[in-house]
Amino acid sequence: MMAVRAVNSCSIFRSASSPPISAVRCRFFTFRSSSLRRHPKLGFQFPVLRPEQKFFGHGSVWSCSVHSLVDIVMEELKFMRKRKRVCAASKVGLTSSGKLLEDKLVNRAMEKGLLLEFKKDSDRVLLAVAQRPDGKKNWMVYDQNGVTSSIKPQQITYIVPGIENFDHAGISDFIRKAQDNLDPALLEFAWVELLEKNKSVTTEELAEMIFGSAEPLESYCAHLLLSKDELYFCVLEAKGSRSLYGPRPTVQVEELLQRKLAREAAEKELQEIVQLLKAAKAMPLEAKPPKSSWIVEDKIRHIIESLESYAIDACKNDEQKKTAGVILKAMGLTKTASSAVNLLIDIGYFPVHVNLDLLKFNIRTDHSDEIISAAESLLSESSDPDEIDRKDLTHLKVYAIDVDEADELDDALSAARLQDGRLKVWIHVADPSKFVQPGSLVDREAMRRGTSIFLPTATYPMFPEKLAMEGMSLKQGEICNAVSVSVVLRSDGSIAEYSVENSSIKPTYMLTYESASELLHLNLEEEVELKILSEAAALRLQWRLEQGAVDTGSLEARIKVANPEDPEPIINLYVENQADPAMRLVSEMMILCGEVIATYGSCNNIPLPYRGQPQSNIDISAFAHLPEGPIRSSAIVKVMRAAEIDFRKPIRHGILGLPGYVQFTSPIRRYMDLLAHYQVKAYLRGDSLPFSAGQLEGMASIINMHTRLAKRLFGSSLRYWILEYLRRQAKERRYRALILRFIKDRIAALLLVEVGFQASASVSVGLHIGDEIEVWVEEAHPRDDYLALKEVI
Repeated sequence: MMAVRAVNSCSIFRSASSPPISAVRCRFFTFRSSSLRRHPKLGFQFPVLRPEQKFFGHGSVWSCSVHSLVDIVMEELKFMRKRKRVCAASKVGLTSSGKLLEDKLVNRAMEKGLLLEFKKDSDRVLLAVAQRPDGKKNWMVYDQNGVTSSIKPQQITYIVPGIENFDHAGISDFIRKAQDNLDPALLEFAWVELLEKNKSVTTEELAEMIFGSAEPLESYCAHLLLSKDELYFCVLEAKGSRSLYGPRPTVQVEELLQRKLAREAAEKELQEIVQLLKAAKAMPLEAKPPKSSWIVEDKIRHIIESLESYAIDACKNDEQKKTAGVILKAMGLTKTASSAVNLLIDIGYFPVHVNLDLLKFNIRTDHSDEIISAAESLLSESSDPDEIDRKDLTHLKVYAIDVDEADELDDALSAARLQDGRLKVWIHVADPSKFVQPGSLVDREAMRRGTSIFLPTATYPMFPEKLAMEGMSLKQGEICNAVSVSVVLRSDGSIAEYSVENSSIKPTYMLTYESASELLHLNLEEEVELKILSEAAALRLQWRLEQGAVDTGSLEARIKVANPEDPEPIINLYVENQADPAMRLVSEMMILCGEVIATYGSCNNIPLPYRGQPQSNIDISAFAHLPEGPIRSSAIVKVMRAAEIDFRKPIRHGILGLPGYVQFTSPIRRYMDLLAHYQVKAYLRGDSLPFSAGQLEGMASIINMHTRLAKRLFGSSLRYWILEYLRRQAKERRYRALILRFIKDRIAALLLVEVGFQASASVSVGLHIGDEIEVWVEEAHPRDDYLALKEVI
């Protein structure tokens, strides 16, 4: 225990619970002069306060001084200085005269054997002994860790005075003695005296003041205290490794002390949070805290929100970024988005397979209570404005064909063979405009979404689920409102007659593509209408190809994940062949409907979103050498140009081989289709059209932005789950792969036939486009979007 520590313990210096520093001299003590104790190390006496001492209270009005106490201590210090100075004269490195140098900042010349402190890097300061010069300015030193290195002059932070030819073997012992001698409270005592006298000090002068000696050990202790001090002293002037220190003003010390206390409180809070995170991280999956528990308390919620924003690179401000960085560093993790993601997964806040894009793009996965309430009102109160004009088509056999997990059904098909042998088909499209009107609350929300979002893990509908499923969707065995497009085909597949009308239908079958293909294969007499639809589809395809259409059919993967919140969810993978009879049938009928609506709009001057694609200049013969199917389709897709939209008149759609085309068959899922319905339905009723071409164009720019985002989300999510599927497969599994094209040298773009997925890999010399090879999965990391395939040789 140092001498002055006794003074500090008597509350001369401020503690966290003490009144302001300005009151520090206003304490009152009574003590007996005989009550002195000699410090065991420094050898002078200091007062020991007895129980009869009286202290300054917060509510007191006393204004006494502690000068008597300070005087006693200072007298002892003066005596020690005089006695020590005699001894110090004979010490190595101190002048016998004891005179102070005129220039306090004169640096000592470097020489072998000096004990010095230097900055190893931004985080470490080491003690070392100078060994020899290294060039003109640098010196080789041997540090406390036993490492010899070359240092620059600017790295030297302090040269311990009074030492020559220091033995490097004694560095550790010197450091230990210095650490034992450190007491930050000594600075507070010195600060009070120096502030009162308005004096500055060098390191050696401070050592004399608080230790009664400027010997090497004491001087180094004073240097350590000053270099680590954040409260009481500041550097007034520095030259090389020498510095002159001055006491800070009381107000500044008060402010710094408050900051220090705040930092300490924040550090304590940080450690508590880190321990909480580490505890959650160590828990088994089933025992981890639920997600909701992390957002109950404000300070924890702030941490979690900062980490979440950091994980998706969406920090709202620098404070969030800083908070996340501090937490990651305290957890021993790198400051990267992936580290934040993994931490949130490890504590149970994120599921293992969290879809970061949904968070990044702030996708609305639910409808607000207001929208749901408005939708329910539409269901209960809606009337049919087209009731008297609806044509009863309930006598027709109606096939609704879609994927097995479709939540709502937009379209269905019927067909018949006329007496003259021509084929007549009906494309029935759900009629959501019975429930929603342009500009209504539910309509505006649908426009903001732009489209339903279909992911392997979930569907986020454009309309509230109950309205879409119970009101708008076509349902088997029930009378449903629809807009029916009927078409009579010529023998070459071109359109001979058409009509567009409001209708009532009664869907007969709800079929998956697989079951529809099976029925077509069985060729049942009782399902002759399905066979007629297939005939019509074949005629249409042939006619379109003759008009310059490009067949882009390929293999595509479709995935449904049954329980995406589980660490190991069930992944169901389907490979769709777009040349499948049922898929071809539905596709051709949808294209036919789009052509009819474009023709109808053009004939009646209806502004609609007319789609086109200027691909008529594609020379299909240039791809004739490639095998038909996925390989040729892939090559053609690479040169296709982006689609265009005109809102005043049809434009040629070269890829489809049509003079005009309007998407019309998915008004529950796509808002652009719903806009076409609003326009056509108004014309059928004889009402004014709700939108001009200019208005449609303005709305489309917003809608298409959401549509592109939905496609991006679907693509990234599908790819993630395909990679997760491949990651789980046995290492020995082999996959058939078609070479679609060569990217660079022997790096080929491949189509994995059993997966319906395109990837790349290095292939053997001598292989060509169209060849089939076998590959195996070397690595698959869905979170990093990484797949490594190897050819089986």
